[in-house]
Amino acid sequence: MKIKSFASLALAALTITSCSKMGELSSDNFTVVPSPLEAVADQVPVTINGRFPEKYMKKKATVTVTPVLRFAGKEIAGQPATFQGEKVVGNNQEISYKLGGNYVMRANFPYEADMAQSELYLTFEAKKGNKTYDVPEVMVATGVISTSALAKSVITETNGAVSTDAYQQTVKQSQQSQIKYLINQSKVRLSELKSASIAEFVQILRDIKANQKGLALEGIEISAYASPDGKQAFNERLAEARQNTSSEYVQKQLKEIELSTNVDTKYTAEDWDGFKELVAASNIQDKEIILRVLSMYSDPEERERQIKNISAAYTELVDEILPELRRARLTVNYVLIGRTNAEIAQQYSADASKLSVEELLYLAKIQPENQQAIYTTAAKFFPNDYRAYNNLAILANKAGNIDEAKAFLARAKALNANAPEVNANLAIVALAEGNTKAAETFIGKAANATNYSELVSALQTQKGNYSAAAASVKGINTNAAALTQILNKDYTAALATLNAVTEKTATTEYLKAICGARTNNVQATVDALKAAFAKDASLKARAQKDLEFAKFADAAAFKALF
Repeated sequence: MKIKSFASLALAALTITSCSKMGELSSDNFTVVPSPLEAVADQVPVTINGRFPEKYMKKKATVTVTPVLRFAGKEIAGQPATFQGEKVVGNNQEISYKLGGNYVMRANFPYEADMAQSELYLTFEAKKGNKTYDVPEVMVATGVISTSALAKSVITETNGAVSTDAYQQTVKQSQQSQIKYLINQSKVRLSELKSASIAEFVQILRDIKANQKGLALEGIEISAYASPDGKQAFNERLAEARQNTSSEYVQKQLKEIELSTNVDTKYTAEDWDGFKELVAASNIQDKEIILRVLSMYSDPEERERQIKNISAAYTELVDEILPELRRARLTVNYVLIGRTNAEIAQQYSADASKLSVEELLYLAKIQPENQQAIYTTAAKFFPNDYRAYNNLAILANKAGNIDEAKAFLARAKALNANAPEVNANLAIVALAEGNTKAAETFIGKAANATNYSELVSALQTQKGNYSAAAASVKGINTNAAALTQILNKDYTAALATLNAVTEKTATTEYLKAICGARTNNVQATVDALKAAFAKDASLKARAQKDLEFAKFADAAAFKALF
């Protein structure tokens, strides 16, 4: 089939058969923009520029011009415009009989797929007084370029927003205990060794010893302190002594449990930081005044005098705060060791129910070829976790199963309506269905989603804002990004994006063909179409009707494709 090319079209009078009749019109001096017509944001906009020639518009005549797009056995009429002669009383554009006149009409037709093969006509209704004249209609354009309509299909190939796992093979942990001392003493009392805090310290060491496959001791830190209510030199010796006695206790416990690790020790002579922290958290009256007064003194001896003065006035400091600062803090640093990749995979094969949801989601990440089955398993064992449903929706979207994706996302949203990735994937579905209003709402709730920029671009593309859309896809290598760049007429960027697409589909090759056609490269166009047809033979039917390739209709290499 031969694809019609577009000529510049114009409106002019050919003849006027009598002095009383309106004449026949032709397209010689008439232009249509764009030429050919092109779908933009589900509409086919057209601007019609014409001129009534000299001595055409009778002084008492009116002419109503209506653009009509005909395709597939039906037609859609655009907004009509009426023009009037010089002696007609009305509000329409007046056209001089002697000089003629230029005019501009604009129309918008709701896009339909069958419009690729269509014809744009102008019909005329001419009147002079009570008489109506038959003015033949004029065909002014053929066909509609529908490349922008690909936006709904390529959106399902874009990157979905994946719900991630929180699995860590090693997780750092720490546990703190403390030994409390009497005022001015460094002896570890038996009562302290029987405290709940020290019992927890001993227990974690025993747990690490018993489960060295799942727990690993990294080290122990000892920090000893003296309260800031004595002489500086005395507190130095006291804090150091407490460091030594607490360290001796820790070493003894390690030996008894048969554990070996590094023990870091330090002491602080006057624990002002601890003092301020405890006072700030207390219920002591005027605690703000206490802290403000003490902060005025930087000299340790002066602060000691002030704390004693304050202690005399506030017994709470003596009874509640200072005793808590006479201590040695014992910090056990260890790691939780999880299953290795191989162990997770082995457990999945043996009995997946014994894996955590984090392990299952992690396994799906490292085994992309098995994601469908793994996510289905995760949803089965953890039906109240939205993440598996969200990720199953991504797989359904990429397979083109929009209804299935919607069902998974409905379950995910019911469990976590505010999850950014769920809203991001709901936006993909809405865009695939051409519902830009719903997509805009979902995107507004997806600002933290990993594919947010892609979604903004896809939304702007479907709304016809190609420049804004292209600004959001820099560095994104998807078919949707490339389509945006094509519609923005940046063919170099589009081709670079298509060449960088990881999983090249038939659509990738078809978009390459469009780049080739728009840059007048027939060989690149033919090669890309050949690759596209090899991946999806159904694209032949589209390509035969696609006006993107009209200029190559007579080329032998192009004809050979069909």
